[in-house]
Amino acid sequence: MSHPILQTVELSVPWTGLDPFIMTVHHVDDYPAGNEKLGPVASLDGRRIGSDFSYKDGWSMYHGNVVPGFPQHPHRGFETVTVVRRGYVDHSDSLGATARYGGGDVQWLTTGSGIMHAEMFPLIREDGPNPLELFQIWLNLPPESKMVPAYFGMLWSEDIPTIGSPGVTVDVMAGEIDGIKAPPANPDSWASRPDSHLGIWLVRLEDGAGWELPKAPADVNRMLHFVAGDDVRIGGTTVKDGIGVQTRPDTTTIVENHGSPAEFLLLQGQPIGAPVFQMGPFVMNTPEQLRQAFDDYNRTQFGGWPWSTRSPVHARTDGRFALHADGKVEHREMQKTG
Repeated sequence: MSHPILQTVELSVPWTGLDPFIMTVHHVDDYPAGNEKLGPVASLDGRRIGSDFSYKDGWSMYHGNVVPGFPQHPHRGFETVTVVRRGYVDHSDSLGATARYGGGDVQWLTTGSGIMHAEMFPLIREDGPNPLELFQIWLNLPPESKMVPAYFGMLWSEDIPTIGSPGVTVDVMAGEIDGIKAPPANPDSWASRPDSHLGIWLVRLEDGAGWELPKAPADVNRMLHFVAGDDVRIGGTTVKDGIGVQTRPDTTTIVENHGSPAEFLLLQGQPIGAPVFQMGPFVMNTPEQLRQAFDDYNRTQFGGWPWSTRSPVHARTDGRFALHADGKVEHREMQKTG
């Protein structure tokens, strides 16, 4: 029998993806209490405001000036799948959609032919810390879907199935396990095709627990990204925190935990197999398409920006909600995420 591990890689920043994934960023910020503007009460002295990736005192402002996060910026040609485990994100985009989500919610954005959006991290608590943890996964679009209309979608934590066995839980955010299906992905997503075998799963194992990965076709790419744990073994081989492990999808693969609680993000999918040309926020199939993306953005601003500021945030008292581009509004209860 073939060994289940194909290769191991160090998880740099960002994590390099296997087709159909482009990359993943794992943000973990221990933000302090928030001020009246939902920014940090702590001094910002010594930070390069507007481009602060310093992780000073355990957190960064990123491109935010007052509130941490990523103000208005463009994308074309792929999808962002943002999984927020702790804290909250305020989203706004050029479609007119806006939202506050967190505590296990997933925001799925098909950038398609072009969109501008902002992702801000409001520090809602005034009386204590505001920890934030999220994964942002860049999922490629196939060539025929590169120029579809942009689409804003939400997967609320209450609707995401969690399966498991003693000591094991798996959140199924895309794909299915043993007939348990995730909520539908965006209409033009590679994940919306059953033959893509696409999976986005967050797996947690307690000390002494083991889990057998479901098998998939041999040509599916599968990577386990270990984000926590100190004694995890795959097929009997010990791996460490901060490692990505590519496994054979058609071989029996047992993951065992013999130490502190372990967590990993599993990404798998049928490769799209098309050329990938990326420059900054655009991901296309040819250099000419990249040049066209910049030209189109400079000419059209991808529909313009309907908000009064480049970094919109909602009121401290606003709960989890989404205003979709078609005017539909959803409200969910706030959750304790710290």
